[in-house]
Amino acid sequence: MRLPVLPRHIGSKRFSRNLLICIISGFSSGLPFFFLISLLPVWLKSQNVPLTLIGLTSLLQLPYALKVLWAPLLDRYPVSNRGRRRRWMLLCIGALIPCMSAMGFTSAHHPGWILASGLALSVLSATLDIALDALRREILSDQELGLGSSLHVNAYKIAGIIPGALALILSDHLPWPMVFSICSLFLLPGLLLAYRLREPPSAQPPASLRHSLLLPWTDFLQRLGKNQTFLLLLFIMLYKLGDGLASSLATPFYLEAGFSRTSIGLIAKQAGLLASIAGSILGGLLMLRVSIAQALLGFGVVQSFSILAFYQLSLLVHPGLVDLGTAIAAEAFGVGLGTTALVACIAQQTNRQFTASQFALLTSAAALPRTLINTGSGWLVHQLGWSHFFILCWLLSLPALLLIRYLPVPAEQPS
Repeated sequence: MRLPVLPRHIGSKRFSRNLLICIISGFSSGLPFFFLISLLPVWLKSQNVPLTLIGLTSLLQLPYALKVLWAPLLDRYPVSNRGRRRRWMLLCIGALIPCMSAMGFTSAHHPGWILASGLALSVLSATLDIALDALRREILSDQELGLGSSLHVNAYKIAGIIPGALALILSDHLPWPMVFSICSLFLLPGLLLAYRLREPPSAQPPASLRHSLLLPWTDFLQRLGKNQTFLLLLFIMLYKLGDGLASSLATPFYLEAGFSRTSIGLIAKQAGLLASIAGSILGGLLMLRVSIAQALLGFGVVQSFSILAFYQLSLLVHPGLVDLGTAIAAEAFGVGLGTTALVACIAQQTNRQFTASQFALLTSAAALPRTLINTGSGWLVHQLGWSHFFILCWLLSLPALLLIRYLPVPAEQPS
């Protein structure tokens, strides 16, 4: 059997540099997010802050969903004439480091200050995401989008180990201000990257703020037409709907299946994270040889049927740890593949003149339906039971696969 030959550019200096940028930028993007959702609640709990206030910190994630509102500013205003993206990166990371450190020196019993500083951190982090997403699209060719997106997503996930594991261990031996400061120092590689980065020649920014708000939409309509633009948005909304709904109540499902919190934590951390990374890396490598349309279909089929691993687990009367690990790994592997293809598709659809605005728009379109339908997941389980709930999730994953052949993406294999 003849093995596939990877493209020649995979060993080039430019290609290697671009992939290194994807890794560092992904890690720098993920660290502040996991700082907010993993470390901040633990710190507040250790300071005996009421759970009602800790629950309010979930509102700090809103800027990530609303970043499309100010993404046009990053297309319109380059901050300086030395690169549209790197200066925004320097500004955001340069502000995030002291912001993260300063939170450790504040009193956890001043809720107004905690929410205000947390909101500032969240807005800076979401703005950094806009700049990094745009940069990744601008430095990667269409052939490199799959692997580059995969490395970025995996580095993003791995960044969660710092606030979610290392910081917790350090907090047993060091004061919280020092723990927060150590966490913030892991952003230094991203700051160095922004300082040393040489951006490719960028497209001319929109002439005015009004243009930066309107032209990203009109560009879609001019390039794709109304029908194809609607089809693209519908597909992006549907592609991750099924697996997003299935995983929204995963932990309660494991608990009702009879597994302890310790078993879930150990298995989920190992089987889930490793399988997700394996899936996205394999997907990125395969996308060096197949088109984005082919990847969306092939990876989407695997992603769809991986949901049935949850269904199979729900049918077992006395599932064991091997059954749990197999279900988690199968679902995470499929999600890793599907995420890689979708992120590459979103990046390919952006115009380099409006990369920040259009990337934020399309990622928001992917996130919003999942967020809305997940709010009713508990009611669906109550009405249907776990087995039928996962069948419904699988059925919701199918319409997007039927739309792929009509999408405005190249169907040919890359050269």
